[in-house]
Amino acid sequence: MTVTIKRAYDAATETDGCRVLVDRLWPRGVSKAGAHLDGWPKDVAPSPDLRTWWKHDPDRLGEFSTRYRAELDGVPATVAAVTDLRELIRENTARGVPTTLIYGAKDPHVNHARILAEYLAADPAE
Repeated sequence: MTVTIKRAYDAATETDGCRVLVDRLWPRGVSKAGAHLDGWPKDVAPSPDLRTWWKHDPDRLGEFSTRYRAELDGVPATVAAVTDLRELIRENTARGVPTTLIYGAKDPHVNHARILAEYLAADPAE
């Protein structure tokens, strides 16, 4: 299962395939029409408490990743949303359509979408 990530502020392209916003909050300054989204499963995003604690601090990335993965594995609404997202990715892959996770963070390396993409790539069903 292969997914890519892309900032919400970067232009949508055909090569993005299925575009799924993985933030809990809508990216500031991005119009809904301009986002060209195919889905917005808010529950795959970090909880508000975790996001507030992290503050996108690169020094906290390791601990954030551990805590976020725990949410992905253990919070019922999040587990259900991850299951649905994995199914969507499988369906897209079977049809030859890429899936792109869209996020609003400024840093392309310090963001939860990268962690989520790695988590999804380690699909236990594959």
